[in-house]
Amino acid sequence: MARPRNPLLSRERIVAAALELVDTEGLAALSTRRLAAVLGVSGPSLYNHFATKDQLLDAVVDEVVGEVDLSMWESVDPGAWAGPVTAWARSYRAALVAHPNLVPVLAQGPGRRANSLRLADAVFGGLVDAGWPRGDATRIGALMRYFVYGSALGSFAGGFVDDQEIYAAEYPHLGQAHLLAEHSRSVDQGAFDTGLTALVEGLALQYQRARSARAGA
Repeated sequence: MARPRNPLLSRERIVAAALELVDTEGLAALSTRRLAAVLGVSGPSLYNHFATKDQLLDAVVDEVVGEVDLSMWESVDPGAWAGPVTAWARSYRAALVAHPNLVPVLAQGPGRRANSLRLADAVFGGLVDAGWPRGDATRIGALMRYFVYGSALGSFAGGFVDDQEIYAAEYPHLGQAHLLAEHSRSVDQGAFDTGLTALVEGLALQYQRARSARAGA
């Protein structure tokens, strides 16, 4: 029997093709017709795996979240939360930076996505195991999501054009701004590192104050 001209469709193959399409052409490029053309199949054949475009997009987004390392949360000792928070935030940002076109969808929340809910469960559980009250653990998880998403949404340094004359006449403090785009990767990574350190150190102070208050009660 002759082999089919194209490999048989699977959810994995569809999601991988959709993710590549979004990465290369943007979120607006994702449509059933466009994806079917990329895969070399008819549009209706995709509906055997995903009934709607929203279901497909959920699967694509959850594939990206599945790239985030959660192993640091598997066993957290009391008080030992700073290391896991830092390692998780770095892994989370790396996954989003690799797929920036999906960040606006990711920012909408986990919904029913399995990997997204698994991430939320791991972080919340790890923070509680480390000694944070449940309310604080919820707020810290939200805080870190805001920070990571914001850092992955766009490039601060890349937003400055390479034209010194724009800044020279009226913006004296931006005399070197035309050089930022050239160093966008290091500037943006450095900004993330600085912010992450500040957040973790600030949370450490809050954690110690809360422990002292409980001990004195």
